[in-house]
Parts: sequence; C-alpha cells; structure tokens
Amino acid sequence: MDIEERLNLIVRNAEEIVTPNELRILLETTSRPKAYWGFECSGLMHIGMGLVCGSKIKDIARAGFDFTIFLADWHSWINNKLGGLMENIRLCGEYFKQCFEALGVTSAGNVRFVWASELADDIDYWEKVIRIAKSSSLLRVRRALTIMGRELDMADIETAWVFYPCMQAADIFQLELDMACGGIDQRKAHMLARDVAEKIGWKKPVCLHTPLLSGLQPPAKIPESRYDEDAKISEKIGLKMSKSKPESCIFVHDSPEEIRAKIRAAYCPPKQEEGNPILEHAKYIVFPELGIMEVPRPSKYGGPITFEKYGDLRDAYLRGEIHPLDLKNGVAEALIKILEPVREYFRRRPKLLDEMLRIEAGLSQL
Repeated sequence: MDIEERLNLIVRNAEEIVTPNELRILLETTSRPKAYWGFECSGLMHIGMGLVCGSKIKDIARAGFDFTIFLADWHSWINNKLGGLMENIRLCGEYFKQCFEALGVTSAGNVRFVWASELADDIDYWEKVIRIAKSSSLLRVRRALTIMGRELDMADIETAWVFYPCMQAADIFQLELDMACGGIDQRKAHMLARDVAEKIGWKKPVCLHTPLLSGLQPPAKIPESRYDEDAKISEKIGLKMSKSKPESCIFVHDSPEEIRAKIRAAYCPPKQEEGNPILEHAKYIVFPELGIMEVPRPSKYGGPITFEKYGDLRDAYLRGEIHPLDLKNGVAEALIKILEPVREYFRRRPKLLDEMLRIEAGLSQL
C-alpha cells in the first residue's frame, strides 16, 4: 500500500486532521507510527463507539499504525461513571475488550489494549501531568472540561475534574504517540497536548477527529447547553448518540428485532441529508464496513437497488427516488448483518454482558 492509499484510508470520513501535511510527513518518515483512541469505561457500547470509532481504528491499523485502544479507568472514575465504582469501571473495560474483539477491530494483530491504571503506576506519568498543568492556565484547562461531556458554563465543579484534561494530554506523551484520535468532542484535549508540546519541546501529535453519530430520535429543539464555543460543534455534541438514551441508540449486541424497531421509529426527513441520522448511519457505518448498501424497494417502485458509493445513495435520496422507509429498511438490514458476529460472540460468552446489564439496571434505579 503506497502513501496515497494509506492517506486516503486514514482520512476517509474524518471530520478533521490536524494537520494533513503533518500526517503526510509522518507516513513518509516513520515506518511504524503509533496512534491511540481513549475510551471512558462508562456503560453499554453503542454503534457510534463500536462501529464509527471501530471502523476508523481498523482503517488506521490497516494503514500501518501500531494502535492502542486506551481504557481510561482512572478518567472514568474522576468523571463519576458507573456510580464512580472502580470495580464497575474495570468490568466495563473488559466488556469493551470483548466488544472490539467481536467486531474484528483487534484482528489485524497491531491493535492492543492499555489501561490508564498501567500508566498511573509510573511516576514519570505523573511528572508529565504536573508539567502540563504548569504549562497551562486554569482557564484553559477549565474550558477543556467539555471533553468529559460537561457543559462549558458549569457554576460548580469537582476539583478532581481539573486533573482530567492534563491527564488526557499526558496519556499521549507517556504512550509516545505520533497520532491521537477521537471524536470531534475531544478536540480541546488534543489541542492542549499540541500547545504544551510546543512550549515544552515534546513531540507534537497529529490529531484525527471523527464526526459524532447523531441519536435516532428527532431533535425536539437545538440543545440549550453549551459544550463548545463553536455553536455547530456544541450542537453536534448535544445531539450525539448517547447510551443514556437507549431508545435513540443502537447497542452493538441489540437483536435484529430491536434494530429494526429502533430504525423504523427513527427520524428520517425525506429528500434531506443534513440532520438525517439514517443517512449518517449509511455514510459512517454501512459503506465503510460493507462497501455497498442494498435498498429493498418494492417492485412497484423499481425493485431492490444496490449502491456502491454513499454519494450515489445520497443523490438518489435527495431526488426522492428512495423513500425514507426503504432507506430505513436498507440501513437496518445492513446493521443486522454487520453486528451478527457480536450477537454470536455474546451468545457463546454472555457473562460480561449480563454483568453490565445488571450494573446498568441497578444504576437506573438510583
């Protein structure tokens, strides 16, 4: 695979690369660059994480990177995930490992898992946290707290939260990464790392940011909460798929019946791409995973049709040649096919999933 092919694979469907030129130079000068993606261990895995993030991890690994999936147990504890109990958080991380394994994300052989607690055992890591904190203003760090899913204008915060952005930046340097990956909502932490690298003289990471998959339900209104100074990014964060709204997201182990029901009830405005979660699912999940998409139209409307490019599907939909219900049916069946290995995996090994469901049920009653 030449550099152009590797570049195209890495950047497809990315929201932002900081910077494209630095990425090209990295590929030209480093034989085995290192990248990572950090995940809070916070609950059941939905397809925004498992398939949007998972597909991009597979792309980057195929492009020759050694990839670290970072299980951020300390960060999850700071952010009060799963009741703030480390035993729940660690169990969730093990469950994440199984989900990624079932999705084929780790099959390339150059993808590994690292726990935040492994880094926390090293005094050099905490030295980096302090150096980052000394190189950053409190205002800058506080504005970065939105990476935790916290609002920009919070009146009161826990002191521990202030550690979080400094730790996330330190993770990048401790792992000696060439590229940091995350959703566009993680941009502030990555920019903090790049700024600190310039001040201290550390290696500045290339940053890759992916879009945030929207929830399935129609937006009742633009969210009032502010998660970013950029109004468009703030809106995307407010509308993203969230495991806390199960009716608006698809979990990686949902049954075919659940997938069909959720997609059937989803928001899908006719002849419209912007703000259409079903077209998002086709663009960011179906085509990267399958390379094609079949739309099962009734014969009286032209019969089934297969698309090999997202652009062709989008154009046909915008022209009104594809009915929203037919688009939904096509996306639902594609997702069912993509997620079949996960359902089979947990049919054979249900223990961790059952434990996670028990934890989630207990927390929902609090």
